[in-house]
Amino acid sequence: MIPESWTEARRDEDGELLGFLRPADDAPGRFVPVTVFGYALGEAGDEDDGRQVLEAVGLSYLADRWSLALDDRPDPISVQIVEAGPEQVVVKSVDFGYEGNIGTTFRLDTPVGTRLRRG
Repeated sequence: MIPESWTEARRDEDGELLGFLRPADDAPGRFVPVTVFGYALGEAGDEDDGRQVLEAVGLSYLADRWSLALDDRPDPISVQIVEAGPEQVVVKSVDFGYEGNIGTTFRLDTPVGTRLRRG
């Protein structure tokens, strides 16, 4: 689950949750813009910079292809996001080289850490 210390960033027009501003570990007063499931979208900056990153990116990251690291496999697999929120993200395999079936879903608790990567 997303920590309470993270600040929500919502779109002005409709109040849609775009992501969060995570306090930077090594820089007091600085924030890292992250997705609704905790993946960093940029470097630490002031609050306005972080909001600008989230507004510019919007929710487009939900349509990207992602890589998922699995414990029993040396190489990550390609996945797409099916559902994303502050409590969990659901992804499905789109990797034809994966021994499991195409469309196999994985539920990940948030924040996702390093298991899920963009690209």
